[in-house]
Amino acid sequence: MALDQTKRKLAAILAADIAGYSRLMGADEEGTLARLKVLRRELIDPKNKQHRGRIVKTTGDGILIEFPSVVDAVRCAIEVQQGMVERNADVPLEKRIEFRVGVNLGDVMIEGRDLYGDGVNIAARLEALAEPGGICISRTVLSHARDKVSFDVEDAGEQTLKNIARPVHVYRIIDPSQRPATRKPEVPALALPDKPSVAVLPFTNMSGDPEQEFVSDGVAEDVITALSHYPSLFVIARNSSFTYKGRAVDVKQVGRELGVRYVLEGSVRKAGNRIRVTAQLIEAGTSNHMWAERYDRDLADIFAMQDELTEALTTALAPAIADAELRRAMRKPPESLDAWAAYQRGLWHLSKATLDGDATAEGFFKQAIELDPTFAGGYSALALYQLQAAAIYQKLDLPSAQRSAEALARRAVALDGADAESRSCLGWALQARGDADGALAEIERALSMSPNLAIAHGHRGATLIFAGQPREGITALETCIRLDPRDPYLAVRLLHVACGLYFCSEYEASIEAAKRLIRSFPDFPMIYRWPAAALGQLGRTTEAKDALEKAVSRAPGAFDMYVRKRAPWFRPEDHAHLVEGLRKAGWKG
Repeated sequence: MALDQTKRKLAAILAADIAGYSRLMGADEEGTLARLKVLRRELIDPKNKQHRGRIVKTTGDGILIEFPSVVDAVRCAIEVQQGMVERNADVPLEKRIEFRVGVNLGDVMIEGRDLYGDGVNIAARLEALAEPGGICISRTVLSHARDKVSFDVEDAGEQTLKNIARPVHVYRIIDPSQRPATRKPEVPALALPDKPSVAVLPFTNMSGDPEQEFVSDGVAEDVITALSHYPSLFVIARNSSFTYKGRAVDVKQVGRELGVRYVLEGSVRKAGNRIRVTAQLIEAGTSNHMWAERYDRDLADIFAMQDELTEALTTALAPAIADAELRRAMRKPPESLDAWAAYQRGLWHLSKATLDGDATAEGFFKQAIELDPTFAGGYSALALYQLQAAAIYQKLDLPSAQRSAEALARRAVALDGADAESRSCLGWALQARGDADGALAEIERALSMSPNLAIAHGHRGATLIFAGQPREGITALETCIRLDPRDPYLAVRLLHVACGLYFCSEYEASIEAAKRLIRSFPDFPMIYRWPAAALGQLGRTTEAKDALEKAVSRAPGAFDMYVRKRAPWFRPEDHAHLVEGLRKAGWKG
């Protein structure tokens, strides 16, 4: 009989509790309870009623509310937190009551007036992830509410939640009234290039299944890659366009911030073995829709569909690119969609440019290779990880990493010689062992295939700097940064700019480049040896000694690799130039 009474439904669930409840009760039990009663009567109950919520249960410090729609739940959460900010304005910090809130949309079981199941459990876990005064939501909530409620989000990534089988992609709601009023710095609009320019935004996953997120990301990324093959187009790199992922965007703002004339946006929806992709091309300055199309395909034809989408887009831009060489990207797709998904996951973690992110990415790249040993992307991505782990973090033995990365890159090129990223990766592996001529040959081949490949311009710039052509290298790095204004490896690009300026004996400019890097990435440890050497060359001994101390203390492994020894890609005369400046700064080595 009990089984017959159990029903299921889809529900929007809000879970909230009080941060530091035990502390508050221990300090003033009666006063805390009295304030809670007032909050319930004057704020929570009215907001709950206004947004059609039903209180499922309450505990001493928590509350669980069911709403008929996600929009109602999110609005209630935001308004309650806004009300708490106002009420706490004159309350001493130690006495403030601050809620943590989680909102989820999911399947629940109904027993009497109570609710059970993962839909409820995920809301409770989201609440536990929220900061005091904050709100955490699932990706499903974001997909349903983003265009109907005014808020911005911060992507907290995939989270493994206790007793929940699959990871949940979490977002933190950012509401201006919950933060101190600080003026946002003005971001100057970037000038439009002298040829048609386009940014492909991440496609929205409309399936409601986080597992399909990497399919939608992959569609957008492959469109970016294919468009980058057209020399007559200026295409913003994936790393920059994907910073808008999970946000409600204004295409005019995107156009200003990325310096493009056109913006492509779209969505992906999977149902069974069918996939639907919609895309629209918008002129950023006017918000006029230039072209739109919908594609319904069997999932097995996803790569053919991407080719059709790319061809249609370039045709839509035909008036501006009439003289373009119309040739298709000849990239070989993986035989296994699972391998492709693992590769996409690895790229997402690698793009964080952190030690932990790199380690997670390594596992996904190895998984992609195991699932499809013929897919070139898995090998080149794993090679890039190994070079970065050795050269930046000193977590791998450098000679071993160089040999392994070169072998992986050569395997990728052997599998797909038309893949520009594999060619660029091989060039970077050759540069790492000091073969500048071989590196430049591979990188130039990559750029002939894909003139807008930002990472190849970055590799070319660094290679030229360490090959005795610092001025040309700086120019290439500036091109890389312009193509990818939000490159997650921007710190490394700026490091190489500071290095190139030092090799040009432009010490003041090198110091300014280092300051720019330190302002933007204060925790990046690799920069300080360059301003130390430049300040030493200028005779500014006090500042030089301070920078030298930071160079040694913050990155002792890097100081040993690059100063006490000589990295294989450093020319002897360039290494001597660096050591000369450091000795003038006070180094006794």
